[in-house]
Amino acid sequence: MDIMNKIKSTKLDTKDNLCIKTIDMHTAGEPLRVIIDGYPEIIGSSILEKRTYVKDNLDNLRKALMFEPRGHTDMYGVLVCESSHKDADFAAIFMHNEGYSTMCGHATIALGKLAVELGWVALKKPITKIKIEAPCGLLDVFVHIKEDNKVGQVSFHCVPSFVLALDEKISINNIGDITYDVAYGGAFYAYVDADKIGLNLNKENYDKIIFYGKEIKKNIIKQKNNIIHPFEKDLSFLYGVIFISQNSKHHSQNVCVFANGELDRSPTGSGVSGRAAIHYKKKEIKKDEIIRIESILNTCFDVKVIKELKYEHLDAVIPEVSGNAYITGEHTFYLDEKDELKYGFLLK
Repeated sequence: MDIMNKIKSTKLDTKDNLCIKTIDMHTAGEPLRVIIDGYPEIIGSSILEKRTYVKDNLDNLRKALMFEPRGHTDMYGVLVCESSHKDADFAAIFMHNEGYSTMCGHATIALGKLAVELGWVALKKPITKIKIEAPCGLLDVFVHIKEDNKVGQVSFHCVPSFVLALDEKISINNIGDITYDVAYGGAFYAYVDADKIGLNLNKENYDKIIFYGKEIKKNIIKQKNNIIHPFEKDLSFLYGVIFISQNSKHHSQNVCVFANGELDRSPTGSGVSGRAAIHYKKKEIKKDEIIRIESILNTCFDVKVIKELKYEHLDAVIPEVSGNAYITGEHTFYLDEKDELKYGFLLK
């Protein structure tokens, strides 16, 4: 057997390693590592309890899969697990470089496509409906099926989204005076007009965008830590900062800096949900009016308000977000107990 045949027929001895299987995807350019097998049993009677259990007991596995050498500082992941909700098909625990998200729109779109393409749910034309339990609540996902049974666009109905504050002001060293809105679309974001502060949202300005995002988030939390969800303490925190620019061939541009300085390559599904709530409250869009929002890569999500409702004492809306996702590969990752870097590292 020549060397190339030996190489092609290589089989690894993995009996002493922990093996974790994933499918990698991207939605509008934002990476997603879907964890489908290899995690120990996840304990909890609700998705929030499961999220807490994973955070408290299995966080080394998040680091192993999100951090280098298997991932990178902007990697994003989702752990697919059994749902505790009677109406859900499955549950999702979202993760990133800092910890665990309460909501992720780009992951929801990707999971909808994956569930149909891999036969996790039965395909139904013209739309396959899926329910995913997320930490923020139950998400209705609509997978559009083409005539050839291929998956097209994927849409989801976000949880009730609402405005918490408008025209808040803060002064930040090295940046200046900032005016921002706060809204919730499964997670809380501060929304800043990038054009008014002279922040260019192109790819070449990547480092400055992250610096501004981290500084604004840090200062809002420090000076005005009043982010409160009406029902859940675990959802009561500022997740990220979203910069908005009108310098776009579509409705606008949306660039989100979240977690520990991650910059979303997509327009941010939960972020555009919060934006829909803001625009609706300001009477800048009408019900069922679609706006197209582009990312730092010029990829797009469509969003519209499909319903008004009361959410405790708040006026809220249900946004519908639409986009597409693509499978980029599959992995079986090995964690060797003898490897001193088995749980990863980050260089920033």
